[in-house]
Amino acid sequence: MTPVEFAVAAEHYLAGAPLADGSRRVYRIALHTWAWLLVGRTPPSGAHRRGAAPPVLPLALLDGPDAPGRVAAAFAERAAAVGARTANRELSALRAALRWWCARGWLSADPAAGLRPLPTAAPAAAGPAGGPGEERVRAVLALRVPLREKVLWHLVRESGAPIERLLALDVDRLDLANRQARAAAGERPLRWRGGTARLLPLLVAGRTAGPLFLTGRRAPAGVPERDRCPLTGRGRLSYRRAAELFTAATAPLDPAGRGWTLHALAEPRR
Repeated sequence: MTPVEFAVAAEHYLAGAPLADGSRRVYRIALHTWAWLLVGRTPPSGAHRRGAAPPVLPLALLDGPDAPGRVAAAFAERAAAVGARTANRELSALRAALRWWCARGWLSADPAAGLRPLPTAAPAAAGPAGGPGEERVRAVLALRVPLREKVLWHLVRESGAPIERLLALDVDRLDLANRQARAAAGERPLRWRGGTARLLPLLVAGRTAGPLFLTGRRAPAGVPERDRCPLTGRGRLSYRRAAELFTAATAPLDPAGRGWTLHALAEPRR
């Protein structure tokens, strides 16, 4: 039976798709964001996003003649608000769900089929025009910052994995001896090199479960167990907070004084 409501269809997709728990969480946030956008409302952000139920959106709205225009307008609005990189990531999550729904006959066509990812700035690791070059990357990694930031920054640099996936890592998925994280079905292997290998055991420090990267305080009531450390009660570090910390820490190294983004740290793939 075809679900009537977008959020219900989204949960069916998330339950049936070959996604790891961390990826499933990221996809759920993206799809909930689309529910707000597709009814012409601004998605909640920050602390207001946690626990906010998406608005009711009939799935049939994505199957009518005006559906492609509705999706395109929402995509343009989102890109203007959060930038091309975030909007592209959320579009990718929606496209995956739409294909899954079409394959089951819940939609007759993909209303996002005509959309293409927006161009983004050249990788900032390429040089000082967009962010830190190799010499400045070494300076970033040499900054005196808390161990959590040190590990995350090395992991971003060495793994080539999306930052959202790194923040979704759980301690019990780490294979420290082989410098890798055990991948779920459908995921690319996640491996790291010497810098991460040297620091990561210090960050784990005897923990056997829960999020790898934790906030500095106990998680508030209502945070799901998968995003809470069973030993300390601290919550999973959010992308927003990780990005803020990196930008603030790198501002003194940036000639413009603004600081760089975590994406600038990623090593360009060859």
